[in-house]
Amino acid sequence: MRHRRGFRRLRVAFTGDYLTRFGDAFLLHLFVQRLRLRQRLTDEVRFPQRNNAYSSAEMLLALLYPIVLGLERIETTELLQHNGVFQTFTGLPTYPDPTSLRRFLRWFAARRLPKFRRLHDRPLARMCQRPQPLRRVLFDLDSTLLTLCGHQEKARRSYNPCKRGQPSYHPLVCFEGQTRDFWHGELRPGGIHTATGAVWLLRACIAKVPATVRQIRVRADAGFFDYKIVRTIEEHRGEFVIVARLTLPLKRLVTGLAHTEIGRDLAVAERRYQPHGWPQSYRFVVVHKIMPEEESPQTTLFTSGRYSYHAFVANFRIWPVAVYRSYNDRAAVELIIKELKADYPLAKIPTAHFAANEAYFHLLLFGYNLMNWWKRLCLPPAYHTMTLGTLRPRFF
Repeated sequence: MRHRRGFRRLRVAFTGDYLTRFGDAFLLHLFVQRLRLRQRLTDEVRFPQRNNAYSSAEMLLALLYPIVLGLERIETTELLQHNGVFQTFTGLPTYPDPTSLRRFLRWFAARRLPKFRRLHDRPLARMCQRPQPLRRVLFDLDSTLLTLCGHQEKARRSYNPCKRGQPSYHPLVCFEGQTRDFWHGELRPGGIHTATGAVWLLRACIAKVPATVRQIRVRADAGFFDYKIVRTIEEHRGEFVIVARLTLPLKRLVTGLAHTEIGRDLAVAERRYQPHGWPQSYRFVVVHKIMPEEESPQTTLFTSGRYSYHAFVANFRIWPVAVYRSYNDRAAVELIIKELKADYPLAKIPTAHFAANEAYFHLLLFGYNLMNWWKRLCLPPAYHTMTLGTLRPRFF
């Protein structure tokens, strides 16, 4: 009602069928169409379902789009049930409810997850050729903890410095250091060693390397300091730089080396050394730094007085300081995992069933790669390193 002094009674209603906050996701949808993703999903991961209201491809897209758009939990996808614009450009007749999505994840994990992973690998190989073919690959191995707050299947208690005593999953992942593409990974139960399954994962990663690649290099932290991993890399003529686990004999060795100063606070040395249980000696590079006053011993690998030591085992011939700097570039994988937890729902476990959670884990990482390819192929270079959290308000 209009009054001479202004509105006295005002009713605001959002009842239009074509009002949406996700309209600009049409840009990503065009990229999905260009990849013919829906058709590929229909051809390769289709399986019979009791509920025929949605095809397998439609259900997968109904899970994939919310991952990218920032709807962190499956429950919040209910917002899209009343979003006519989103349903129009995605081609979904309506939007599945959260219970149907969870049920689909269980069926999908039991019937078609291996085929979906092979479907993921094919565009990955093609994207390695764009915008120019890769001549070498840098595999960055890492693991992380996903803290759980419930009774999820295969959740185990393990070392968790942030939330002591909480059960968790312990996924193992590998990213390519130049393109930042996800290459391979596994969702593992909690309470297992970091390197468990790393040999199998490395072999799976190397099997995906395209023919244009002439050099393979692996970078990993001290959790992967294991001769079985080193042997696997050498079997494929690969190079590696791995943080050494500083045992007592190695600590005694590194503190007695003569170091060459590189800068005011940095010095390096190298030495052949044979760890216990290894059949031969390898090149070890030791970095010797003066600890800043604000740095505590807990933030460094090994300390002695005012000095901190970092040791790396490597099998390629470059200057010792270059080995150290080459490993430091691996810090990007830590930022990727941080982005997956903050901007993608990696830390939001959707069901109580491990197989369904594993299917969601691989779908999420496919969504991460999809966004990575979209940035690399469709956006200007200034956007290539932006996180999804930065891109969402600008594009979606």
